[in-house]
Amino acid sequence: MENHDSKSHNHDSENQHEHGGHANHHAHMIEDFRKRFWVSLIISVPISILAPMLQHLFNYEFSFIGSNILLFALASFVFFYGGQPFLSGARKEVFKDHTPGMMTLISLAIIASYVYSSLTTFFITGSDFYFELATLIVVMLLGHWIEMRSQMGASKALEELIELMPNEAHKLDEDGNTTDVAVEELQPEDYILVKSGEKIPLDGEILKGESTLDESMLTGESVPVDKKSGDDVIGGSINGNGVLTVQVKKVGSQTYLAQVVELVKNAQATKSRTQGFADLAAKWLFYIAVVTGLLTLTYWMTAADFEFALERMVTVLIIACPHALGLAMPLVSSVSTSIAAREGLLIRNRTQFESARAIDKVVFDKTGTLTEGKFGVDAILPTEGVTKEELLQLAYSLESQSDHPIAKGIVRKGEEGTLSKLSVTDYENLTGRGLNATVEGAQVSIISPGTMKERDLSFDNDTFNQLSDEGKTVVFVIKENTLQGMIALSDMIRPSAFQTIQMLNERGIESIMITGDNEQVATNVGKELGLTHVFAEVLPDEKSKKIQQLKENGNKKIAMVGDGINDAPALAEADIGIAIGAGTDVAIETADIVLVDSDPRDVINIINLSKATYKKNIQNLIWAAGYNIIAIPLAAGVLINQGIVVTPAIGAAVMSLSTIIVAVNARLLKVKDETTKEAQKS
Repeated sequence: MENHDSKSHNHDSENQHEHGGHANHHAHMIEDFRKRFWVSLIISVPISILAPMLQHLFNYEFSFIGSNILLFALASFVFFYGGQPFLSGARKEVFKDHTPGMMTLISLAIIASYVYSSLTTFFITGSDFYFELATLIVVMLLGHWIEMRSQMGASKALEELIELMPNEAHKLDEDGNTTDVAVEELQPEDYILVKSGEKIPLDGEILKGESTLDESMLTGESVPVDKKSGDDVIGGSINGNGVLTVQVKKVGSQTYLAQVVELVKNAQATKSRTQGFADLAAKWLFYIAVVTGLLTLTYWMTAADFEFALERMVTVLIIACPHALGLAMPLVSSVSTSIAAREGLLIRNRTQFESARAIDKVVFDKTGTLTEGKFGVDAILPTEGVTKEELLQLAYSLESQSDHPIAKGIVRKGEEGTLSKLSVTDYENLTGRGLNATVEGAQVSIISPGTMKERDLSFDNDTFNQLSDEGKTVVFVIKENTLQGMIALSDMIRPSAFQTIQMLNERGIESIMITGDNEQVATNVGKELGLTHVFAEVLPDEKSKKIQQLKENGNKKIAMVGDGINDAPALAEADIGIAIGAGTDVAIETADIVLVDSDPRDVINIINLSKATYKKNIQNLIWAAGYNIIAIPLAAGVLINQGIVVTPAIGAAVMSLSTIIVAVNARLLKVKDETTKEAQKS
């Protein structure tokens, strides 16, 4: 990271390289699965033709001298080349994650079929499973390829955070001369100059100068913060019009942004260990297969001969690994991802999306999420003898010279009507206090409440206090030292936020707001929207701690919706992190799901689509695993005395039918019409 000392900078450069390579790695894996699928599929054609099981099933004969050796060689290639990702994945699941999943179940079946089939080729008599081996690997490669294509690459959140800091700083020497140096060369107690419009390079303290700093993306405070000598500044915040002399206080891992990086990193590492629905199903099928296989082997070794017992056990292990399960769930994932894209939802983490159906609480950031992140005029209150139009025209004309968020709000209001701009000259920005200018020959100022008191100008305190209690920001318009009136502004609540909270309440899901904004503003928004709880003036590290507390309280499933850098740790910490599409790259890269249209109502769509996806997965699990659960005892030979036994040929035929059924069922995934945006708008 640029603001680290040289040692930590090198470390962070490695982190940046590591995280920056995730997307390329993901793309390489997709390409690798695609290549292995097509090669294995081509090799599986002669395997199918030569396989005795398929010849028996379709009643034809095709063999020649050495055909069994050729069949063994082709199957060996498919096993080692096509099966390699599953064998490697199984090794990771068993030895690193210490829990079996889909890779372990697949590996169990292909190892059992390959070893047994090889024995039948060279040492023992029995039915080989080369056809089953080849088709299982091909189908599973196809399923994983489809699933990986429907997902995005790994998050680049840490890389995005690292890139927020400037590369250089203006270092001041004892004589007041400036030298541009790399940020990582700075040490605590160094002096730096920060010019207007520049980012603050590091955490520090202002020694000289006054300015307003935009900290909204870091702390969530919607209004630029006035800063003067003695105040602390945060690295990454944006300086306003003033020029500041700052003494560096923190470098490296001590800085605010570096701590945000660490919080995101730790939360993502914890989240990555969660298991998806398919893996949970595969884990239990693995245990069932192993236990049933061992019981089958033990029983038939006493009731018959070893070769028969071995064949029964291998048949059980192969049937326990459903082709259909390996293809059906990736197909459901692919279809749900397509539906999500049409609805403006970008699914980045399938596992977390699957769990969205069970959300108990939705935690919202305020600025830019429930609100639009920009000021709007709430009230225009002229004094006696002044009209609203006159007051707004004065303010509109003067504020059109400024790029302050409050100024932009007044300008937007002025542009809504038919007001014309008055002539403005001698414009002067009063840092932290307001604006001065000559408008149509008259001296006009727009100033803060504090400046009103400094100038000893009287105003309606009761009205002002009422507006302040409601969380409004109030500015005063002065003409020739006479008050013309007050204009009240606030961060505008998104119209769709009301509907979102109402729909969550109807479903019994708690709606909570966590914001870095001040208590009055947050409370007012909370009351207006009907939120369950409001937590205000919360810093980023405290946001993630609040999420932890909410998760621990009753083992609830928490979703976090945010848009800023200050939300990144909480987005990573929550069970489901949801980013507003209009937010910062950092928030988007940290999230599991992105709301492309920046519409809070899409939280409802996420929940509904997750439920529909889960329902479809359950249906396919019943089709896929249900067949297996019935076939496993038959494969084990429980009804052999009644003349009923599942031979490898019968198993292959029914398995293919099961795969077709779940593939068709996956394509039928739909979400109820009332959850679409068109229905919500009506």
